[in-house]
Amino acid sequence: MTKLNRAALVGVAVLVTGAFGCATTKQVDKKIAEATAKTDQKIETVETQVEELQTKQKETETKVDAQGQEIVKVSQAAQEALKRAQEAGILAKGQVVFEQTFTEDRIKFRTGSAELNDDAKVALDEFAAKVKDLKRPVWMEIQGHTDSTGTDEINDTLGDKRAENVKRYLARKHQLPIQRMTTISYGDTLPADQGKGRAARAANRRVVLVVLE
Repeated sequence: MTKLNRAALVGVAVLVTGAFGCATTKQVDKKIAEATAKTDQKIETVETQVEELQTKQKETETKVDAQGQEIVKVSQAAQEALKRAQEAGILAKGQVVFEQTFTEDRIKFRTGSAELNDDAKVALDEFAAKVKDLKRPVWMEIQGHTDSTGTDEINDTLGDKRAENVKRYLARKHQLPIQRMTTISYGDTLPADQGKGRAARAANRRVVLVVLE
């Protein structure tokens, strides 16, 4: 029990004694117990509220800049994409709109492959609709990633092919402006999963799309 709580209970005891004058010790103890229960309940309620707020803060994954504007929390790769676009002077607002990662569960790249299967195309169709719903001009960086099974040279080339295939599909199928899309290969240098097993390799064979404005 904190000093503050103990002080509060002492105060309650004094008030109870003053109010009941000839009250028995048992009656005083009962009043103190009731006050303690109420205090504990209030503390528990406050703690629960704090935990809920902390959970909600983590779930939103946002932060606020010096001007009070909400900024989407992004990965290291997205931050690098933003920096490259800012240096190129192609952004109006200089911010990340959103970032979307397609791992093997949506774009099923086989080891050593850059081919887009039907599931991958459905995932990209959904992404294109999301971009179009913004109803404003945006820029896009498409990042190709690989697992670590090949050489650096092979992985760099493979990551580039994956990103280029995504870019080509979005331009041809959905008429997203190709001049507003850039590609880059990270090869195996920025793994999403540091493990060495099959699941980790699958998680690292991915494409990340960063939408900027």
